[in-house]
Amino acid sequence: MTYRIAGLDPAQFVPLWKLNAAELDARGARRVVADADRRFPCRVTLDDARAGEPLLLVHHVHHDVAGPYRSAFAIFVRQRQEPAIYSDRCPPCFEGRTLSLRGFDADGTLAQAELASPGKADAVIRSLLADPRIAYINAHNAAAGCFAARIERDGQ
Repeated sequence: MTYRIAGLDPAQFVPLWKLNAAELDARGARRVVADADRRFPCRVTLDDARAGEPLLLVHHVHHDVAGPYRSAFAIFVRQRQEPAIYSDRCPPCFEGRTLSLRGFDADGTLAQAELASPGKADAVIRSLLADPRIAYINAHNAAAGCFAARIERDGQ
């Protein structure tokens, strides 16, 4: 079973970088500066910002489905970055974190969910994707609950 994890398309965030603090606030966003190397995971690059890097903290709908499983949460994004793509391996933002891996069917209904302790995400991803009901997985940082990335079977 092969899988793919891709960062979010940065184009959707480009207009936000041009806004002032009041305009960002009106959109539920704000500028922040990372004050540590491992606390600000960028959802475009799928790795953590370094201390001193500017980011946007935005409200992001990451599971845009009709029905009760529609979901959104705060995420960090860097400016002018290329989206990362990982095939059959986990991105740096998964390292050292406990993840909630939520497997959804093609209609966006939760089919199965598992926790993956640090270093175990790959095995849990493969196990979930072995279930034919699961069309994709949404990964979340278990402690904060924030969306980490979407995981799909390679070729989808």
